[in-house]
Amino acid sequence: MTWLRALKETARSGLRLEPRRVAPAVALRGACGLALVVGGALALFGPVVAVSSAFGAFQAAIATLQRSWRPRPVLALASGGSLAVSTFIGYLAAGHLGIFAVLLAVWTLIAGLAWAVGPTVGIIGASNVAIMLVTVTLPTSVAAAAGHAAMIAVGGVVQAALIVLFPVRPWGAQRDALADALAAEADYARRLRHDPTAPFDPAPLMVARSAAAVTPREARRRPAELHGARGLAERIRPVLASLADPALGVPDEGPGRDRVRELLAAAGTVLDTAAGAVRHGAPVAPPAPALAVLRTPDTGAILTGPPRRAALRLAALLDEVLETARGEGEGAGRGGHRDRPPLLRLLPGALRTVRAEIRRGSPIMRHALRVSTVVVTSYLVGSALPLGHGYWAPITSVMVMRPDFTQTYARSVARFGGTLIGVGVATAVLETASPGTWLSAALAVLCAFCTYLVLRSGYAVTNVGISAYVVFLLGMGGEDAGQTVPERVLLTLIGGLLAMLSYALYPAWETPRLRSRLADWLKADCRYVAAVVDHYARPAEADASARDIRRALLAARDARIAWQEAMTRAAHEPVRGRGLSRTAAEAASGALAKLGRGGMLLEAHLPGRGDSPVPAAATLAKALRQDADRAAKAVRERRTPHWDRFDHTLAQWSYDHEVLDRGITLTAEALTDLTTALARP
Repeated sequence: MTWLRALKETARSGLRLEPRRVAPAVALRGACGLALVVGGALALFGPVVAVSSAFGAFQAAIATLQRSWRPRPVLALASGGSLAVSTFIGYLAAGHLGIFAVLLAVWTLIAGLAWAVGPTVGIIGASNVAIMLVTVTLPTSVAAAAGHAAMIAVGGVVQAALIVLFPVRPWGAQRDALADALAAEADYARRLRHDPTAPFDPAPLMVARSAAAVTPREARRRPAELHGARGLAERIRPVLASLADPALGVPDEGPGRDRVRELLAAAGTVLDTAAGAVRHGAPVAPPAPALAVLRTPDTGAILTGPPRRAALRLAALLDEVLETARGEGEGAGRGGHRDRPPLLRLLPGALRTVRAEIRRGSPIMRHALRVSTVVVTSYLVGSALPLGHGYWAPITSVMVMRPDFTQTYARSVARFGGTLIGVGVATAVLETASPGTWLSAALAVLCAFCTYLVLRSGYAVTNVGISAYVVFLLGMGGEDAGQTVPERVLLTLIGGLLAMLSYALYPAWETPRLRSRLADWLKADCRYVAAVVDHYARPAEADASARDIRRALLAARDARIAWQEAMTRAAHEPVRGRGLSRTAAEAASGALAKLGRGGMLLEAHLPGRGDSPVPAAATLAKALRQDADRAAKAVRERRTPHWDRFDHTLAQWSYDHEVLDRGITLTAEALTDLTTALARP
């Protein structure tokens, strides 16, 4: 892709609006917390302290609206506390340009490395740097700086207290994640009616798994309907695939295929019903016609072999889903749970994660160096220009820069457009209405409410609210808002251009790493299939092999998601030497999806403890693992992968197993397709 086209695509992406809103009650609660803090500080300490406290409460609310499964009060406290520390330390160095520049570089470097832990931590770190640049200009002494920092922390405490006192839809995020997973299964069942080999995106199941992790205290309070349904959805996925796939015996047309379509439609209805009940915490209304289709006795006469077993298993699993959604199933008990350790226990692991990124070639390290250099440069440029408010340039830089090209450029365009509109409208209001201190504070709170409400609708519209919010706050503090319009617009443009220029000069392109991502997915998929095949050799060791299969499946999902995200990021990068053509990438993706489908079909019919073992399956699994290591290395080195050991072992295969034979055949076809895809010039 050329630079001109990349700029057009990223600009269009940055200005795109999506019809997604934060719940109005949640936005209102955050705005009320902000109003309490600003009003109290304004009445007790005056407008300057009120501005500091407003930034603390505003940022604490923003932190609680990020996508995170951590309890919201904890996020508010962490955001307010870290911002208070940043502000106080920043003020101590703010009187000396050189010392403050060094501190700013170090602080921004740490904020850049925080993206290694996750996007929520990265956003909080970047926001701390941005707000610190404003708040360090407000105090006039060390004692005053300590007071401002304390008020910023109070803002986080107030937001956390409101979340505890006025919970809005408790467990709502977890309910949505689980309901989305069940709805994704329902959509998958309906797609299988028309395309028996339709792919399944595991992302909703992965999100639901993350949402299911709780602390021991949360586990005691979690609603019963949130226990167990995710595990059932995981078990239903391969059963749906094996029921529909013609590779396991269902003909393409005829009475058998018609019955399969009826069963899949009924499964979709039941799963949608359970998803709606979980999402809204409402009683389950069992869909009688769908349940009648699942329980009809003539299914056994129409379907035989693996499809018949899959149909019976599906009906049993869907009964469990409905019982769990009612809070009555076995999975709804108070048994074990996925542990979510507290923040202090996560700190050593987070430090290890960050330390692992401090290496040459790390995209996170390159981002940290890039954002640190740009923020300091834009701060020095803003300070040198005779415009005043020089901190607006580095604020723009730190808020728009992300570890990948597309987001950085898209956010730069959106930031400038949103700032232009927000500053213009807010300034027009101040100039024409001349509101006093209290009315300016009220307008700032109103802008904050609108910002919270549209936070997930797009960065451009969010920046309209943020820009207007800052203008009203500064007007409340006594600054001449009329003079800030050209200054802020110009400095915002400077900060955005420096951010965009830095990525062009010191990029971290995803395109050259596509082959490495593909190799990781290939290796993970092969290990998953090998773990499933290996179970057929030792069915008596069901518990141990089930753990191996589960670990391999999760690793394969992670690798697949990483590949898909890399492809999305690389799609808009102005890089010519891809190392992997789009046609080859799409063909390889199809082959690996087929490979995963083969493992999924085999997983749906795993033998029980009392079934006869197939010793040759262990040899075949070992050969696949060995070939996978060499094939992954070949993909990274731009060579064609080969499967000599697997093919040799498969040629000696002499067993007659109705499920294993078909699954292995599908696996061999997928490996051949992959070789063909990567052998193209």
